[in-house]
Amino acid sequence: MVRSKIISVSNQKGGVGKTTTAVNLGSSLAALGKQTLLIDLDPQANATTGLGINPDELSDHIYHVMLGRASVNTVVIETKMKNLSILPSHTDLVGIEVELMNEPMREHIVSRMISDLSSCYEFIIIDCPPSLGLLTLNALTASHSLLIPVQCEYYALEGLKSLLNTFKLVKKRLNPSLSIEGFLLTMFDSRTRLSHDIAENMKSHFNSRVFSTIIPRNIRLCEAPSFGLPICLYDISSKGAQHYLMLAKEILDMEVPHEN
Repeated sequence: MVRSKIISVSNQKGGVGKTTTAVNLGSSLAALGKQTLLIDLDPQANATTGLGINPDELSDHIYHVMLGRASVNTVVIETKMKNLSILPSHTDLVGIEVELMNEPMREHIVSRMISDLSSCYEFIIIDCPPSLGLLTLNALTASHSLLIPVQCEYYALEGLKSLLNTFKLVKKRLNPSLSIEGFLLTMFDSRTRLSHDIAENMKSHFNSRVFSTIIPRNIRLCEAPSFGLPICLYDISSKGAQHYLMLAKEILDMEVPHEN
């Protein structure tokens, strides 16, 4: 029986390439032949629209599954990318914290939801919202590891302390097996000294936890979501596509997990 590896992609700082990474890591794993599910846990639903799905045309989505109004198996949608499916989101999800306020074990709702799917996929990638609220807690409680995109810009380390504190809290109280998959440097501009300085700074802070693969600034990566396609379908020859494929291969090649 297949047992999924579940990876949350999270950083509460906006504009770091979080959804871009979730969508294109998921599609790259799929391109490498891995049955992959992308869970859009962000009320902005950018991963959903970025794969060509209009949330307003769906009768049910992840909001209904979390409230027990729909079965997860009936909500999952196959995408245009072979081997890649998505559990779509909707702006309705923005009010879920209030609706689940009195729900017992509410941090484990996504864990229970995924338990019905884990035998169907080799990888489950969760796109978290840009916050450290209940949805992100649910994602981290359900995951084996946390992948943290970090933009190569001046405030790169801003917010990482809060995220890492949340990681430690979840690991201690909710999910002892949670590990850090790695820090992914994004929007790297090889022409600027700042990008190189941020990369060196991250490596000095986090050592081997920083992925060898670095995602460059790439106009094709920015264009792809407007066409409802992952980068490997929009332009497989682009630097963005090639680097996300390298990231997927790096994750697949990891035989020894990072220390926590």
